[in-house]
Amino acid sequence: MEIRRTDLSEPEVIALLELHHDEMEAFSPPGTCHVLDLSGLKQPDIDVFAAWEGDQLLSIGALRSHDDFGEIKSMRAHPRARGNGAGKAMLTHLIEHARQLDLSEIKLETGSGDVFEAAVALYKSFGFEPCGSFAGYQPGQFNKLYSLSI
Repeated sequence: MEIRRTDLSEPEVIALLELHHDEMEAFSPPGTCHVLDLSGLKQPDIDVFAAWEGDQLLSIGALRSHDDFGEIKSMRAHPRARGNGAGKAMLTHLIEHARQLDLSEIKLETGSGDVFEAAVALYKSFGFEPCGSFAGYQPGQFNKLYSLSI
């Protein structure tokens, strides 16, 4: 598996981001979805990575840099790569990237329910813990916020 920065031009990456965006919109109550579309990820404060095995895309993930922490965005394993460690490898890579940027904490916002259970379990297995509001996100019945000191 090779994880490398993407400029968001690869058709496979675009297709997986579109799938991720559509599913997050479909499984989130109105007003609770904070997923970024392709243009939202093309910002100077966001680094987007893709994990590949040969020409097969396995997962994507992004890190948005804030003044004093990093924020995970668009973490998603390809459906054919679920359960093979691609998500874990991407999360490890994003944490290491945050360390290289001299960030001391990583935060994320995610949803609740069946669609989000695997992601939440992955984050918790790395030591992410519930946290309070950040970057305009508010915890709620659906939206869950997590942080990890690194």
